[in-house]
Amino acid sequence: MKDLISDIVKALVDQPDQVMVTEIEAGHTVVLELSVAKSDMGKVIGKRGRHADAIRIILSAAAGKVRKRYVLEIVE
Repeated sequence: MKDLISDIVKALVDQPDQVMVTEIEAGHTVVLELSVAKSDMGKVIGKRGRHADAIRIILSAAAGKVRKRYVLEIVE
């Protein structure tokens, strides 16, 4: 899942080398922390959060196969 989010976000931003996804696992829940360059933050979130919502929907659809709950947090 970490690679999936990384690939999606790298396609959106201008500085793909600064995209970092860290995975924190606690039981059946996995938190993915996404950090990007400050100038690319708006591109990842999108207007009214549409890009962020779309990424979260893709993540939850992919998480259904592994029967875990994934949470995406976008950190500054």
